[in-house]
Amino acid sequence: MASGIFAILDDIAVLLDDVAVMSKVAAKKTAGILGDDLAVNAEKASGFASSREIPVLWAITKGSFINKLIILPIAFLLSAFIPIAVTIILLLGGLYLAYEGAEKIYEFIFPHAHSKEEKVDVEMSEAEILAYENERVKSAIITDFILSLEIVIIALGTVLTQPLATQIIVVSIIALLATVGVYGIVALIVRMDEVGFKLIKSSKEGKSFKKSLGLFLVQALPIIIKSLSVIGTIALLLVAGGIFVHNVDFFHSFLPTLPSFVGEFIVGLIIGFICLLIVIGAKKLWKVIKGDN
Repeated sequence: MASGIFAILDDIAVLLDDVAVMSKVAAKKTAGILGDDLAVNAEKASGFASSREIPVLWAITKGSFINKLIILPIAFLLSAFIPIAVTIILLLGGLYLAYEGAEKIYEFIFPHAHSKEEKVDVEMSEAEILAYENERVKSAIITDFILSLEIVIIALGTVLTQPLATQIIVVSIIALLATVGVYGIVALIVRMDEVGFKLIKSSKEGKSFKKSLGLFLVQALPIIIKSLSVIGTIALLLVAGGIFVHNVDFFHSFLPTLPSFVGEFIVGLIIGFICLLIVIGAKKLWKVIKGDN
């Protein structure tokens, strides 16, 4: 009996050791996409009233947890029985991310076409504010789903040769890190000004490190928030381009003389604007059809 218990403990120790090693490998493989995930979601979680930032962020975080609960079992099943389906889903997600990135660039060039942002500048009722928040939360959760799928698939690819138990534990750890780590950092970013104001108020001296730090946090937040939109857009196109470059043979040798990240960005940009043109054309056609009716 004692030898059986020690054998079980030894197996558990070996499993944990394998999990620790493979988790490090998977974390390195997904580091880039986690950075993109942070930039995209920080941009989507910003721009709300100070009192609504944490509730909105918490709603997105809960949606992200649900995304992971949906993606993980499906990813394991598809990878085991229908691996081609994983690639197809990734490519469809890449189309959506590329479209969203191209749409942001289009709206920056032609700001008059972006009516939703203009609506936020005027006075809105509480119901309208909540409706706008719900719309932003849904958009963030959809984007999180696609980015989470990419993270899970990349992490899964690093442990495909490992036993099933190791695969499940390692990929689950990476998925948890993608939610807790990313949204924890996002929460710190969006609350920088509140921390800054508290440091300024608690500083009794005219010039002190605490007051200087508080002023820096308050002044830096608007710059960070404005930068997040640009970084988030670039991240969307990089992720989308990376999906196509790594999963479609045609794009493997696309612009071979350029650094890989530049090629991925260009691929994402081209595919994004093709999707954008298709969507714009479809919307115009739909308006014509509705007008005829």
